[in-house]
Amino acid sequence: MSDINLNNYSSDTESSDDEIEPKLKYVRLSNDVQNILLTSSATCIAVHPKFICLGSHWGEIHILDYQGNSIQNKELKAHTVSVNQISIDLNGEFIATCSDDGRVFIHSLFSKENNANLNLGRLVKTIALDPHYYKLGANKRFITGDDKLTLYERTFLGNLKSTILCESEGLVRSLCWGENFLAWSSNIGVRVYDMTARCSLGLIKWEDNYGVSADKFRCNLRWADSRTLLIGWVDTVRVCVIRKRSNIELANRDLPEYLVDPISTFQTEFYISGIAPLDQQLVLLGFPKELDENNKSLRPQLYIVEYRDNDYTDNCTDSLSLRGYEEYGVNDYHLDVLLEENRFFIVAPKDVVVASPYDLDDRIQWFIQHNKFDEALNIIMQNTTRNIQRHTVQSVGIDYLDHLLNSGMYDAAGQLGLKIFGKSPTLWEDQIYKFASVHQLRSVSPYIPHTLESKLNPHIYEMILYEYLKLDANGFLTLVKEWNSGLYNIAAVINAVLEHLLNCEIDKNIYLEALAILYSYEKKYDKSLSMYLKLKHKDVFTLIQKYNLYNVIHDMLLDLMDLDHMKTIDLLLQKNTISSDRIVEKLRENQLHLYRYLDEYDKKNPKGKYHNELVRLYAVFARPKLLTFLKKSDHYPIQEALDICQKEKYYPEMVYLLGRIGDTKEALTLIIDELKDMQHAISFCQEHDDPDLWNELINKCVENPEFITFLLQSIGSYVDPTMLILKIKKDTNIPGLKNSLVKMLSQYNLQVSVQEGCKKILVSDYFNLQKKLVRVHQKGLSLMDDLLCASCTRKVIERDSSRASDIAVFNCKHIFHLQCIPKNMTKCGICYATEQK
Repeated sequence: MSDINLNNYSSDTESSDDEIEPKLKYVRLSNDVQNILLTSSATCIAVHPKFICLGSHWGEIHILDYQGNSIQNKELKAHTVSVNQISIDLNGEFIATCSDDGRVFIHSLFSKENNANLNLGRLVKTIALDPHYYKLGANKRFITGDDKLTLYERTFLGNLKSTILCESEGLVRSLCWGENFLAWSSNIGVRVYDMTARCSLGLIKWEDNYGVSADKFRCNLRWADSRTLLIGWVDTVRVCVIRKRSNIELANRDLPEYLVDPISTFQTEFYISGIAPLDQQLVLLGFPKELDENNKSLRPQLYIVEYRDNDYTDNCTDSLSLRGYEEYGVNDYHLDVLLEENRFFIVAPKDVVVASPYDLDDRIQWFIQHNKFDEALNIIMQNTTRNIQRHTVQSVGIDYLDHLLNSGMYDAAGQLGLKIFGKSPTLWEDQIYKFASVHQLRSVSPYIPHTLESKLNPHIYEMILYEYLKLDANGFLTLVKEWNSGLYNIAAVINAVLEHLLNCEIDKNIYLEALAILYSYEKKYDKSLSMYLKLKHKDVFTLIQKYNLYNVIHDMLLDLMDLDHMKTIDLLLQKNTISSDRIVEKLRENQLHLYRYLDEYDKKNPKGKYHNELVRLYAVFARPKLLTFLKKSDHYPIQEALDICQKEKYYPEMVYLLGRIGDTKEALTLIIDELKDMQHAISFCQEHDDPDLWNELINKCVENPEFITFLLQSIGSYVDPTMLILKIKKDTNIPGLKNSLVKMLSQYNLQVSVQEGCKKILVSDYFNLQKKLVRVHQKGLSLMDDLLCASCTRKVIERDSSRASDIAVFNCKHIFHLQCIPKNMTKCGICYATEQK
């Protein structure tokens, strides 16, 4: 680390490549402190939330603010030689100092009451003012340490009364007064004293190690809180807790109420010049044990350590460049702390540096300086803005953006922009030109706002499109498709494309497609459609559907059919904006397209229109569909269809058509002579069920022995086989005759047997049903009270016996009073009248 100037200070954090986040920041006190230390040297310091007291080599006490400015009229000339220690009460109203000149000085900053100026006539190394010295009615106590420990307190009459607390342990080297407890060091160790009970709580002995004499080192004492004492002496640290004894302990022996419990003791690799608490950690001002190559002192270091039982972990180490450090020893440095703010004051004879934990702004700034922008952004996003004063998401984001652009990480910069600027047009517009300056608008284009609600200046979108136009044809086409046309000036982009096409041979079709889309945005649909068709691009169908251009495609039908006949036909059938007659007329120029259209048209409109055309087209382009079509349709001229089939020699179709017009003999002849399909011939005869046709079949087959064999095996199920047998000529050699005859007779007998069986079943079923009918008619009938006579419409059941009458019920369930039926009437008059009609 090197000093930048008198007003700036930095430290070296011992870490690889200085990449570990520091815990503390450092500021050198300047202003009046600078002038003071030019003519004198600092010997001690005491800090209060309101001010700083700095003791000098010439015995002066300088009262300063936290910028290093002297507070007017507050410089005290208290001693003739170096000030050894300064103590301040809790309220910041009184200060106490001591010196080797034997004098003790107590001064009120706001009045002249309770001041004291004592000459003890001996070296006074340490002094401690009662923390509550400022209170009215207090004893105004203070303690001095020399060859003994003496307590001074004002009596009722205002005189000072002295009490020796300890005089048998040698020179008192340091002194620290907490709330109710006092700690001091002497030649043999550290003693803790209960100021309320006026008794010692015990002695923490200190032994010389490795030939190092403890009396050559200042013992550093610090109360972390009212019950926790920190001790740093030579190279050993002890953390002690004042705890209250249990009732059992107090009952058994005559012991003090409190005891000192060392909870952690560990040894460091450096000498200790100061100690202070930081949350649950310790801050140690360390002096290196080694010397440099010139036998000079090395720089002091400030350590943040986490302690355990007998060990510690070094969390952070900063090397300090204090002025003149090469000439100083371990006792020349002092460390004081402002616990309320965790602010640490490091004092060297010619320098005062203030260290404080990094606040959120400091941490963010450090991350920015070390190009760790993600961490900086995370801090801002995870904390409220009230805790961060100097940085915002946008300010850090812009620094990060600049870093990414300078590093060539353009896509990452675009993603960052989306994260930082969101959909804010103002923020985007301020930064987008940075991408333009490095020709990387393509990298940011996916992330900028591209909705009409949050659109940027149209010129920005045009710049991006122009960059794509020059460097990335596919990207240009994609943006033209995806971006809303209201974001930019369409005419300006079209002109740019046309100008580019004049000098472009590569990816020309891509630019033409983009141009077609742009023309559609301008509602110049004729140009757009023509361009799509020229490119043979199937997006033409999307364009037609999107903008409902069915009325303008009549003259383009053949081109559309050539491009994709299925999509074209689907469009034509979905929207009936063009009449089918007009379409058919246009498609006659291409019979294949006409067939394709009419084939699909007939599926949706099966009313027989264009069936005459379809017969001809099926005969040419879809022979497998022709016979099925002929069978299902009744809307075509049969003779014309027959002529077409005769011309093409489509015999199965001719057979069907001849059958429809009654020329069954001709059809049968085609089956036998041309198709040579006997099974078809038999099926044909069975379908028409004409004895003459069966006779014709037999006559045509008797000349061919193979046909005779097939007929013998098959005809027995349909006609009397004797008809065939009688017509077979003598001496005709028929292959498989025996088997054929057996099969024929078997089929015929089976047929006769089936007929007989069916007859028996029919007769039996008839008689069974007749019996059932008789039983049903013989059953009694249930009559209800509400039934009426079918003739007179009175109730048939009377409760009054005088009006009762016999009734008659017919099988048809009609009911009559006997007197309502005409004489000689044996049938239901209602049903009989209905039958006669």
